Amino acid sequence: MKISPWLALAGLLAIPGPTLAHHSYAMFDMQKTVALDATVVRFKWQNPHAFIEIDATAGGKKERWSIEMTSPNNLVQEGWKRTSLKSGDKIKLYVHPLRSGARGGSYAGVRLPDGSTLGQVG
Repeated sequence: MKISPWLALAGLLAIPGPTLAHHSYAMFDMQKTVALDATVVRFKWQNPHAFIEIDATAGGKKERWSIEMTSPNNLVQEGWKRTSLKSGDKIKLYVHPLRSGARGGSYAGVRLPDGSTLGQVG
């Protein structure tokens, strides 16, 4: 069976699209880090990004924040496990906040309930 060179070229050109599809981090202020005293609401260990939903206390008021993390594979290399966080855990979370001012950010580091740390803390 002979494959048309044009068909082969089209197939090769289609490969990078899905592999390069990823959002930018421009929505996060990577120059700023915010420390949040928080209670874990939900920890999702999933690809392409793990995710933490927290209730943080700011000025005496509880606020729900959504924090995007890197992939589970990268987190494992940092010392994370699927069981590192559970609902109800009291943590100190360090995040790069959303530029929009919405309650969300990109994970930088965490102080776990036992006092141990992962990522960039302080």
